[in-house]
This record gives sequence, C-alpha cells and structure tokens, in this order.
Amino acid sequence: MYEVEGERAQQQNSNAPPTGKWTTGLYDCFDDKGNCCFTWVSPPDAFGSNAEIIDQGRTSAIRARLTFFGLGLLGLGCLYSYKFRIKLRSLYNLPEEPCSDCCVHSCCLLCAICQEHRELKNRGLYPSTGIYNYSINNIRTQICFLLFIILIILVV
Repeated sequence: MYEVEGERAQQQNSNAPPTGKWTTGLYDCFDDKGNCCFTWVSPPDAFGSNAEIIDQGRTSAIRARLTFFGLGLLGLGCLYSYKFRIKLRSLYNLPEEPCSDCCVHSCCLLCAICQEHRELKNRGLYPSTGIYNYSINNIRTQICFLLFIILIILVV
C-alpha cells in the first residue's frame, strides 16, 4: 500500500477484477479517451505516471519520464518501458499477450502505455494522481539525474 492524494490506496480493492486476465485489450485505447489523448500528446508523462505506480514508488514519475524521454530521443524508449509491463504482469499474474512484452512496446508503444494505465485504473489505482512521497534528498537526486540526462543528450 502507498499514499495517493493523502488517502490510503490498496493495490486491489474489493471491486477489482481477479488476477490472471487483462481487463482491457491492447487496442481498446478509445475506452478512455482522456488517457488516450494524454498518451499521444505526451508519452513520457503518461509512461512516468504508470511507472511510479507499477514500481510502487521505488521509481519516481520524474525519473521514469526523463529516462524514457532521453532514451526515446535515441529511439530506445521501448527498451526501458517494456520492463514495467513485465512488472505489471507480475503484480497481477497477467498473460504475456498478444506477443512478448518487448515486442508490444517496440511495435505498439502508445497503445501499451494506454492499456497499462487502464489496467491500473480498473484495479483501483490512478496513475494520473501519482505518489506523493518526496523528500529533499529525493528532489536532489532527481535534479542530479536530470542534469545527467541533459549532459548525455548534449554529448550525443
């Protein structure tokens, strides 16, 4: 469990679907039009919000966004993001479909990010609200990480 907007949120609530099955398909993007539009306009933000929830706060949304963005500039964002799909599947014992996680993120990245957002939302979690558990040390770490990413981008 972790904090979401000051209230305790459990990974699964009593109305959450059972583990072992995706609640939405990969191409059901328009089931949540707001999330679909947000993901298409700003994939790093959408991914970062998902990653923070999937990793239960161990990876901050800011760090996930910056890493995804930096690698995305090199065309490698999917090599970072697919690992969070693996973690999500592990949390809820979801099948690896319609193909491998790496393939899904390589070929259908935005659809995958949307599906993962809907899955979290359908299980009682809300990636758009994020986890608010920042300390001064965490903020310093994020700033150093941001400067590191900028340096890498400038060198490349």
